Amino acid sequence: MQLNELTASFAAYWPLDEQAITALEDCVVSKAIKRKEYILRAGEACDHFTFVVRGCFKMYKVDDGGNQHNLQFATENHWIADYGSFYGEEPSELCIEALEASDIRQIPRNNLFYLYDNFPVFDRNFRIIIENTFIEQQKRVLQTISSTAEERYLYFLEKYPELAHRVSNVQIASYIGVTPEFLSTIRRKIALK
Repeated sequence: MQLNELTASFAAYWPLDEQAITALEDCVVSKAIKRKEYILRAGEACDHFTFVVRGCFKMYKVDDGGNQHNLQFATENHWIADYGSFYGEEPSELCIEALEASDIRQIPRNNLFYLYDNFPVFDRNFRIIIENTFIEQQKRVLQTISSTAEERYLYFLEKYPELAHRVSNVQIASYIGVTPEFLSTIRRKIALK
């Protein structure tokens, strides 16, 4: 199995030696995912970490009113998982759905723990990956409670310029916490400036 993208992503933190790469090859599952296909549904336990080789995913929750609240997008060379469900081994409240046809690599829970126990480089790499995700989520929470909708939209465009062309305005609106109609108002206001 070719894991070039995956091993390159680890090399950004702690590179893998040949022994670790061989172990990784035995622990990873490759999948082709269709647009609108789920890799996690609410009520299921998240039992894998997913690395996006090609494509785009959204992680979201649907509230009691049927409204979708996007928490995260993952595109090429990014990881996505419901960490609380994964480590707590409990049903998730979240869904992870493909927005595009995608190719992914997944590491099931038991395989990841095997890698952690036998190759400390994986423990280090995933610690950094999870810490970076946590930092991004902290920034997002702070922005939600202290920024205007326009500031959140401009930050989204600055932080994720490629996503603005890959996901719909409905998805962006959900991510920044506004209605699609209000996002249209924000975009018109910005265009007039």
